[in-house]
Amino acid sequence: SCAGLPTLLQGLSFSHKYYLKHNRLQTICLYSKIKQKKCHVLDCSWSTCAHRTMSPGSILPWRFFSCKEGTKIPWKRKQNTSVTTSELLYKNLLKSEQENWNNISARYKAMTKRIKEKIEELHNKYTFHLGSPRIRFGENVYFEENGCIFLSKADYVDEGNVDILFSTEDLGLSDAFIRQIRISPDQRYMAISLKSENAEEATCVIMKLGQFPIVEKVIPNVFSFEWATNDVLYYTSQKNLKCQDVLMTTFTNQKHTKLVYTEQDARFFVDIYCTKDRRFLTINSNSKTTSEVWLVDCRNPFKLPALVQARTKGVIYHIEHRNDELYILTTYGEPAEYKLMKAPVASSGMENWQLVYALEEKTKLVDLEMFTDHCIMFLKNAGQLYLNVISFVSHSVQSIKLPTWACEFELESHPEHTTSACYFQLTSPVHPPKRFAYSFKQNNLTEQAVQEVPIITNCHTTRLLAKSKDETLVPITVFHNMNSKELHRKPLLVHVYGAYGIDLNMSFKEEKLMLIEEGWILAYCHVRGGGELGLRWHRDGCQHNKLNGLHDLRACIRLLHQRGFSQPKYTALAAASAGGVLAGALCNTDPELIRAVVLQAPFVDVLNTMRKTHLPLTIEEQEEWGNPLADEKCMKFIKSYCPYQNIKPQPYPSVFITAYENDQRIPLTGVLRYVQKLRKAALDYASGTSHKGNWIPNIILDIQASGSHCDLAWEDSLNE
Repeated sequence: SCAGLPTLLQGLSFSHKYYLKHNRLQTICLYSKIKQKKCHVLDCSWSTCAHRTMSPGSILPWRFFSCKEGTKIPWKRKQNTSVTTSELLYKNLLKSEQENWNNISARYKAMTKRIKEKIEELHNKYTFHLGSPRIRFGENVYFEENGCIFLSKADYVDEGNVDILFSTEDLGLSDAFIRQIRISPDQRYMAISLKSENAEEATCVIMKLGQFPIVEKVIPNVFSFEWATNDVLYYTSQKNLKCQDVLMTTFTNQKHTKLVYTEQDARFFVDIYCTKDRRFLTINSNSKTTSEVWLVDCRNPFKLPALVQARTKGVIYHIEHRNDELYILTTYGEPAEYKLMKAPVASSGMENWQLVYALEEKTKLVDLEMFTDHCIMFLKNAGQLYLNVISFVSHSVQSIKLPTWACEFELESHPEHTTSACYFQLTSPVHPPKRFAYSFKQNNLTEQAVQEVPIITNCHTTRLLAKSKDETLVPITVFHNMNSKELHRKPLLVHVYGAYGIDLNMSFKEEKLMLIEEGWILAYCHVRGGGELGLRWHRDGCQHNKLNGLHDLRACIRLLHQRGFSQPKYTALAAASAGGVLAGALCNTDPELIRAVVLQAPFVDVLNTMRKTHLPLTIEEQEEWGNPLADEKCMKFIKSYCPYQNIKPQPYPSVFITAYENDQRIPLTGVLRYVQKLRKAALDYASGTSHKGNWIPNIILDIQASGSHCDLAWEDSLNE
């Protein structure tokens, strides 16, 4: 269990004999030693999202909302009859849904078997041997594969030159995955965060490296962590999905741990980042719209942190460092999109910020990497990916257009800012990751053919613009098989998210390629509320602008049908987490546009959730959804689109929902209420006197005992 993970780790003892045995395993084939498990290393570079409640560089396709009510009735006062009744009703309802799912899923056994075999075949063909992101330190390369951390002495991996430093499975922690890795500057220590599939909190294990690696310390409930020096680690503690405390622990002769910083404002979330030149640690306190950064001097890590710029409402900023100057990625100034600015370390206030580079309109800054004499910006514009390489020596900017099939960046970690190249991968939902390198010396981009990956040649990519209700043009990315005829008769799967300024997840998925091969059309609707066209695109789809996202989605689906991509009776809509708001709203307003809906851990009861301020992150979420308690107009507006509130007797599409018992962000109780109300409305309509003989949609709920808010291991993901 997730609760047992920290306890188990506390008792770990790695003897010399144990690790001697494992160092002898280095000649065993890395890919056959351990049962295949999806890689979860999230160790990328500088995140530019408005609210960094995630690992830097990662893009999460789900809403950030807190563990609202949990998945079980939280009451403890058993003497209260009403509480006991509620708990009993909940258990009975849960049991009923599980029995219903078992009966329904049995009908699809043969189809499920065929699909699983096909997905596994594609996984082995395209993904299995790609490997995970590398962490480079000089000649040493650290990487994670299937729950093991390896050290290679070269930039290639074979069976003879790799050491195993850490293994989750051999420690009896097969249910845990590795979330982050941080290596100390002198490579004497390695900090690893381990996360159970059923928990939000991670446990940090500090290994002392050497011929026989040993566990030096175990810290529970850690979110982010960085080495300030060779033996001083800073980290943030996580409780109830909130990070507000920063602590420091030392591994010198006089070991000690102390509190360094506490955030008092519940709207703010704290994480830690280390500048690329390792000169400073940054303590970043961010709300959805506002930032404040404190600097820890890595040359004097015991000195009190220094404030860069006091928080100013509406101004987001992140910090890098180069040559005694702070490079500031910020929304300060007009327009309120990201700009790269700089200021002296000694006078870092906003009045001293000087513009270095401003993004073009409707351009999304995905990430930024700082090197000795260069800075690389990873950009999206109208669905096209670009690199902008800024030279601090020649004061020039070079823009490099990337292959048109690419939809997503997957950055690799570059701990050394003096490296001569920047490595990253490009991918799309139907294209496996391909590795590229940009060389600063040769000033060119090259594809790195580490392994021979078959090229997808039969998939066509189309980019469309749908005109929304207010004339705004909304991008759509469409994939289909080039050999398909009569596309209006083919099934169409539409994807939507539209919240938190986060892009739709468009990384490679084996099941998407399987659908293409079987004649499906895939469409990704980049509606307002997401971040595909910059920060304004998000602002135009949140709070009082939330209906824009619904209008955008409606316009996208109608345009797809008009252009001959399928038709309503062959159209399905897929959404996860906060994407459930728009998908659920469309089911209420325009059910005739779609035949089926697939929802994963959906957020479908916005109004009731936002009324409960005692829940951990409700106050923080007001910057996305509004505050219905303080503003009656806001309350009425949320009620006008909230999926749960607007269910009514009418012909609905069939709905398949996956929910998780251990989901701390989307409470299972709310999903259960939604399903019950939806079924009743569909049945009431079908049984009405004027609607005799009407088709009754399937409304199916699959409650997963494992997994936590869309965060699944490979096998659980495959089963789903």
